[in-house]
Amino acid sequence: MSEIGKSVRIERIFDRNTQNAIIIPMDHGVGAGPLRGLTDMPATVNKVAEGGANAVLGHMGLPKYGHRGYGKDVGLIIHLSGSTSLGPDPNHKVLVTTIEEAIKVGADAVSVHINIGADDEAKMLQDLGRIAKGCDEWGIPLLAMMYPRGPRVASEHDADYVKHAARVGAELGADIVKTNYTGDIDSFKEVVEGCPVPIVIAGGPQMETEEDLLQMIHDSLEAGGRGVAIGRNVFQSEDPVVTVSKISRIVHGGETVEEVLNR
Repeated sequence: MSEIGKSVRIERIFDRNTQNAIIIPMDHGVGAGPLRGLTDMPATVNKVAEGGANAVLGHMGLPKYGHRGYGKDVGLIIHLSGSTSLGPDPNHKVLVTTIEEAIKVGADAVSVHINIGADDEAKMLQDLGRIAKGCDEWGIPLLAMMYPRGPRVASEHDADYVKHAARVGAELGADIVKTNYTGDIDSFKEVVEGCPVPIVIAGGPQMETEEDLLQMIHDSLEAGGRGVAIGRNVFQSEDPVVTVSKISRIVHGGETVEEVLNR
């Protein structure tokens, strides 16, 4: 029965027709405090939903303070991991919420953050395995944010590190993996081919131009990616509704960057 639950819930995150997803992470407030674009969370959720986002992702405060009660429906992913930029090691992620608590507030999926190569990698992997087991028992999809990040990682975007991190997430039970784009189609194909579950790309720091953002998204899909999980580049854009709609035309509409920018 748990597989039925996962199937039902994952349809609220991935478009039934394209099998791709546009996820807007809004978990940044825990790590960095109030950010431009997230001070009025209900308004931001409404904007990204109107633009065509499939789901939003955040901590327990998102449904408590960001639930709208109006506008288009959008899937909800509750993030179970947390750390702050003021801590001794911002990359040290701990579990701050349980699967059961996420389900109580209406989550369609949960997510965890894992830094492969970090000094406390072993503890984070232990948490990932335990959460994956719980998600199987409860029938709720698990998105694992798998980043190569630590003293032994030369580059967070190097294909060898990224494909290793993505594979770890799948091997330990994630249903969806979020990870870094490697910079080009050929290298990202290696990441996708080595990961048996859908991969969505992270947006990273705010990009210099909208065209750069859209080209990265387009190329990741060409390589076999299944969508995006992009935060700052959306909620801190000049018009999040327009930005998400442009992303949607690529992720769900199959348009090229040129077609999106020239219409």
